[in-house]
Amino acid sequence: MLKLNQPAPDFKGTASQKGQFKTVSLADYKGKWLVFFFYPRDFTFVCPTELKAFAGMEPEFSKANAQILAASTDSEWSHQAWFERDLPQVQYPVLADVTHQISKAYEVLNENDGSAERGLFIIDPDQNIRYQLVSDGSVGRSASETLRVLQALQTGALCPADWKVGEKTLS
Repeated sequence: MLKLNQPAPDFKGTASQKGQFKTVSLADYKGKWLVFFFYPRDFTFVCPTELKAFAGMEPEFSKANAQILAASTDSEWSHQAWFERDLPQVQYPVLADVTHQISKAYEVLNENDGSAERGLFIIDPDQNIRYQLVSDGSVGRSASETLRVLQALQTGALCPADWKVGEKTLS
């Protein structure tokens, strides 16, 4: 069972990024914040809206010392074809979890159809899970809310609901 403030499950796999294949592992993100999200399938309807939203906010995540990594159970070949055709603005790596080992480790594998559920994890520079969210496949996640949560976690303080950078914390 995944627990907050405990080590994130280790992983290593092939990702597609800007038309190239590369090996990606959790260790690659040591010392940085990682926004790691899973989506169900390539060539679908809701998924590209999320992928584009995170791509559009990538500069803001980078300013917050955070990297973005996406994953699905589709192959790197499927990722490459879809991203070249429909999502050229996505510059962050997209991990292929064809063995389902990573989706299982992060407890987001849909055993009925072999897809990943919409899981999102914020992992701190020490590689501990600090935030996790799993939602129904029919509802896309908010990249701006993810950034807000990341920034709140980075304060190390108590942050009230709807807190934003520049506002007072509770501690």
